[in-house]
Amino acid sequence: MQCRYVAAAFRLASPQRRVYGNPGALGIRIGHSSAMVRKRKIIFYGATSADGFIARPDGSVDWLERPRPKGNYGMGAFYKSIDTILLGRKTYDVALAFQKKGVVRSAFDTNVKNYVFTRSLPTSAAPAAVEFVNEPIRAFATRLREKNGKDIWMMGGAGIIASFLDGGELDEFMIHVIPKFIGEGIPLIAPARRTVPLRLLSATKFPDGVVKLHYAVGK
Repeated sequence: MQCRYVAAAFRLASPQRRVYGNPGALGIRIGHSSAMVRKRKIIFYGATSADGFIARPDGSVDWLERPRPKGNYGMGAFYKSIDTILLGRKTYDVALAFQKKGVVRSAFDTNVKNYVFTRSLPTSAAPAAVEFVNEPIRAFATRLREKNGKDIWMMGGAGIIASFLDGGELDEFMIHVIPKFIGEGIPLIAPARRTVPLRLLSATKFPDGVVKLHYAVGK
């Protein structure tokens, strides 16, 4: 995986390690309706603390450092199911900072398309496989869904997640809840006055206490 340094992505290991599936997990499947689903889904995949934060106020994610169980929470299988990643400008800047430090496997994966949402387009050229976006959310999402392809990973952070959610353009959330309270920090979704119903698709318990909650967003 290209962005193992990003808090919203749970710093999950790269697909090059080929640790797919989670044979040590206990899965709980919840029935769901046969309502029509979009051809390409936009899915948030990441982690929060037990009190709902993706990072400390200063951006630190030290609380995410933990041994990975066999199968790495199913990250390999998820990564194979997407071919496009959406991220905000702050998350992109974090990525560049790690690349400058020479963090292993921090370069953008050229096998997927990376869209970076920004209010002001950078003057410098975008890295390979990266495209800057500055257009209305719904127009962009409609255009993206019309293209043939796999599902789309909404990496984050909180601002871009909120924009897509409030625009009705987020289909699912796969949230790994880490069994730690950190007291304060950056929330999963930027605050706003909203009420969005979710439908539980599955809940998976891992041996280390992490729980993955898979929700469909109510429309």
